[in-house]
Amino acid sequence: MPRPRSPHPTDGELEILRVLWDQGPSPLGAICDALRTQRDVATTTVATMLKVMLDKKLVKRASEGRGYIWSAAVTRESTANSLVGKLVDGLFDGSAERLVAHLVESKQLDQSELAELKRLVSGPQPGPKKRGKQS
Repeated sequence: MPRPRSPHPTDGELEILRVLWDQGPSPLGAICDALRTQRDVATTTVATMLKVMLDKKLVKRASEGRGYIWSAAVTRESTANSLVGKLVDGLFDGSAERLVAHLVESKQLDQSELAELKRLVSGPQPGPKKRGKQS
């Protein structure tokens, strides 16, 4: 029995989304050209990936001539939120604090990033998360 598809983009799908976020709506050839600046990709592989991404509702397409113009159906921010949430849940038992502690303790942040993090933490705090129906 095949494994169900994850709603999260794979690394390859994320590369395609980055192209679409940066370039805007694009035909297959332009997407492939942008990807080829990083690594060699076959047009047929990218076309197959776009079809899978369409099924996952990560991209949209519009007919143009004999082909399609592809665009991102998800925002960079919503994708980042989803992937960071998956990371926090999977590795840090749902604790964003543990994620930040890991970044600081493993020296993954340079001084300017650490200063920005301190500024963000000391700024206005968001309200409590709302759960369930409010009456």
